[in-house]
Amino acid sequence: MTELSDRESELISAHEQERPARELGGPLKLGVWIVGGLLSAYSLVVVFRPVEAIEHRMTFLAVALPPVFLCYRSGLAPYVRRLSRRPEPAVVAGPRVEWPGVADWLLAAASLAVLLYPLLDIEAFRDRGSGAALTDLDVVAGVVLTVLLLEAVRRTVGWSFAIICVIFLLYTYYGAYLPIDWTIGHTGFDVGQIISQLYTGTEGFFGVPMQVAASYIILFTIYGAVLEYSGASRFFIDLSFAAFRKSRAAPGRTVTTAGFLLGTVSGSGVATTVSLGSVAWPVLRRAGYPREPAGGMLAAGGIGAILSPPTLGAAAFIIAEYLGVNYLQVLLYATIPTLLYYLGIFLAIEIDSRRFGTRAVEVDAPRIGRLLLRFGYHFSSLILIVVLMALDRSAFQSVVIATAVAFLLSFLDPAHRMGPKRIGQALAKGALEVLPVTAVCAAAGIIVGSITLTGLGQNLADIIVDIGAGSLIITTAMAAIAVLLLGLAVPVTASFIIAAVIIGPALFDLGVSRPEAYMFVFYYAVLSEVSPPTALSAVAAAAITGGNTYKTMMMTWRYTLPAFLVPFAFVLTPNGQALLGQGPIGTVLLMTGVSAVAVAALAMATGGLAAWPERLLAAVAAVLLLFLEPVPIVAGLAVLAVAAAVHLIRSRRREAA
Repeated sequence: MTELSDRESELISAHEQERPARELGGPLKLGVWIVGGLLSAYSLVVVFRPVEAIEHRMTFLAVALPPVFLCYRSGLAPYVRRLSRRPEPAVVAGPRVEWPGVADWLLAAASLAVLLYPLLDIEAFRDRGSGAALTDLDVVAGVVLTVLLLEAVRRTVGWSFAIICVIFLLYTYYGAYLPIDWTIGHTGFDVGQIISQLYTGTEGFFGVPMQVAASYIILFTIYGAVLEYSGASRFFIDLSFAAFRKSRAAPGRTVTTAGFLLGTVSGSGVATTVSLGSVAWPVLRRAGYPREPAGGMLAAGGIGAILSPPTLGAAAFIIAEYLGVNYLQVLLYATIPTLLYYLGIFLAIEIDSRRFGTRAVEVDAPRIGRLLLRFGYHFSSLILIVVLMALDRSAFQSVVIATAVAFLLSFLDPAHRMGPKRIGQALAKGALEVLPVTAVCAAAGIIVGSITLTGLGQNLADIIVDIGAGSLIITTAMAAIAVLLLGLAVPVTASFIIAAVIIGPALFDLGVSRPEAYMFVFYYAVLSEVSPPTALSAVAAAAITGGNTYKTMMMTWRYTLPAFLVPFAFVLTPNGQALLGQGPIGTVLLMTGVSAVAVAALAMATGGLAAWPERLLAAVAAVLLLFLEPVPIVAGLAVLAVAAAVHLIRSRRREAA
């Protein structure tokens, strides 16, 4: 494969140093990895020997929360230096070992104490909570855990989500002081009532989000780590380069395909973008892609990791819990939108290969047939997950069995055989990767618990419906904007949880089914990662290509445009449920075909090869087609035919001239 230049290595190194995680070393690193391995082992055992819900979630958090304070910086050093007017420290090239301070150790110890305390007599603790007879020690422990979770999410995902949690706490406590005629006013709750809601049951810290982190997410991150250590990541990249060798669009197709395959390992848009970009950018540069389009392509391929079966993102697991369905059902919901998403990207790549005059690039990769014969077994565990769930195995058991199969298959490759050391590394890596998500899911319990206690969710839903004047189109547009804005401040999982409990009921009230509403919110929560002005995946891609960040964001937006419009189709139109695989097979196939034509029209509208009249007509055609009703479909096809005819006439005139 192509080697990275010094400049590219520096950019990727800089991106890694910007992360809040510390680079641990020595016995501490070993100790944290041992704790991570034990957490993974516990999670695997619980699949086959279930533990009572609150006890399992509390134990999981008791093991996962302390390492957060050791592995993640406080981020307060710059503020302290500014106040004390101390000089900035010298920049050190490459990662450097960092040691937690006294405060970090105290926070880790406190988090362990307040989570072990109720486990000493969980039955009595739960009885006190259900009877609203908490002791003073219960309340103090609950308050301390609340503060610790706020600090944990501040360290891992930033100030914004922590501040949102604090606002909900203040609202719950001071709601009685709001004017009586305000729709969101309530009677107010004291500290004991709030802590009882958050700390002692499954409506707060240990609710559905925490259940998802302690079951689905940890198991899938372990699976991803085992795939990575067994050599699957290398195979997926090599396979992508081997599949598209000759044409000028091949480098772009390769990037997109590799992003999809790598997503099965990482499940993170930013992580996939960085992993993919480090290998693919030199190839895209040699093919003639400018920096910004290449960055947009990398970010679009990376974000596809969260949108694509079989792993999707953490929020998809929460959908399964909220709907009370097998995770396989959520995968089926996502299948057609995923196909449309990648169809849009591939069409944009074809257009860009002509617009930028790109060329084929020779890459040192094995022949695809030889590669599949030698390493094609890496696909078997992915297929096995779906097959087992189709046979009514739980998602938990399916992924554990697939993990075991991936481990056994690693012995077919001498370079990636998973001996005791690699097994320990995979288990530890899987657990450590879930730490930020665990902190977010536990802290999200503050929001969910506050909304449940105060009845805020339905009140806000009523307000949204009133503002939208009862119009589903207006309400859906407002919902999309709200989720995107929320996603600018908080990570995907958190924005989905908040939007699901606030915006979801507004869509339910207007007749949208729960699967359609939750999938709509899910897509817009994910797309916040490619939406200006933050667009984390695009920022990571720009850091690798050295392109203009804002222009990279806009190129990413163009590549992902179908994903912004298709969700409206399955919310606004009766036939939209067909895009979630619901309904007669004939209707599903017909609506999928119409949507594919709409995506092609969008590619024409945004591609830049056609003149503005044709592009405008194509955009109108795409919108009409996505209504998925007979009359708009016919009108859309007619408008698209006119656009194609105008483009063909203009092209022939140019050729003649």
